[in-house]
Amino acid sequence: MSTSKILVTGAAGFIGFHLSRRLLSLGYEVVGLDNLNDYYEVGLKESRLALLNEFDNFFFHRMDLQDKTSIDNLFSTSQFNYVVNLAAQAGVRYSITNPYTYLESNITGFLNILEACRHYPVKHLVYASSSSVYGANKKMPFSVQDNVDHPLALYAVSKKSNELMAHAYSSLYNIPTTGLRFFSAYGTYGRPDMALFIFTKAILAGQSINVYNGGRMRRDFTYVDDLVESVVRLIPKAALPDENWNGLNPNPATSFAPYRVYNVGNSSTVELLRFIEIIEEKLGRKAIRNFLPMQEGDVPDALADVDDLVKEINFKPATPIEVGVGNFIDWYLGYYKVEL
Repeated sequence: MSTSKILVTGAAGFIGFHLSRRLLSLGYEVVGLDNLNDYYEVGLKESRLALLNEFDNFFFHRMDLQDKTSIDNLFSTSQFNYVVNLAAQAGVRYSITNPYTYLESNITGFLNILEACRHYPVKHLVYASSSSVYGANKKMPFSVQDNVDHPLALYAVSKKSNELMAHAYSSLYNIPTTGLRFFSAYGTYGRPDMALFIFTKAILAGQSINVYNGGRMRRDFTYVDDLVESVVRLIPKAALPDENWNGLNPNPATSFAPYRVYNVGNSSTVELLRFIEIIEEKLGRKAIRNFLPMQEGDVPDALADVDDLVKEINFKPATPIEVGVGNFIDWYLGYYKVEL
């Protein structure tokens, strides 16, 4: 059992729920924070919370990251050892139609977390970035050593901004920060706005699915249990200054400050058409495909270079897509009481 106290923001979200449950099972005291907004069905968030509330070492606060006073009060009374910031407004497409939401949630909210970590020091702040920061980059696989200065959507801008903000606070106040660029996370209790959920629901209802770019996009799908394992191993490994960092030839992934950035991905790609086929195979039904051009803000390919991650935590995400999709569909059928 661990005596460490960890704040997980976005605890009722997809990744936050899975991470919190794993930390609780390991004996950590977990304080969960979430605003339970209605970006997608609140009932799903409440179902996740109900499972977390079964643990005696879980404590939940319904709170918004933008509420600076409440955040400061929580930090001042709780004395957290570690903070994992997963609360954010998600979704690339949504950021095109609702840009202001991303600045308020993802930048102002993160600033409040950084300020709280400054005034009430923690051993390590781990936060979610995103593979979307690679934007217009074409060199594969995407490496944390590459510059990421050409985002394609405001969601990516907000995540890159988080990395820049974290670096400033690591430099100014010696706060160890680690940013995690998640690649296409999926799994049980997944988000209803993501492809796996959308496709499964539509195929079961006999409705068509939109297939962009002729289905030729390739994604580095990362199963949520692998992602959580990576985070759990990184939490106690507080970022350290890179003694070899050189301002004349700067490494974007490290710094003279206690700052790190990692990719968290499966380091293998699956074409969208194959992804759909796997869902069809698991459901025993065919999808009605509506082929459309590439969406705004989307990228044709994404593949993670995870060498730095593996070196740091001696673990590599590797769940096969067939296994992960199968687990999701089994959960979906049970949760929504669907009979094939």
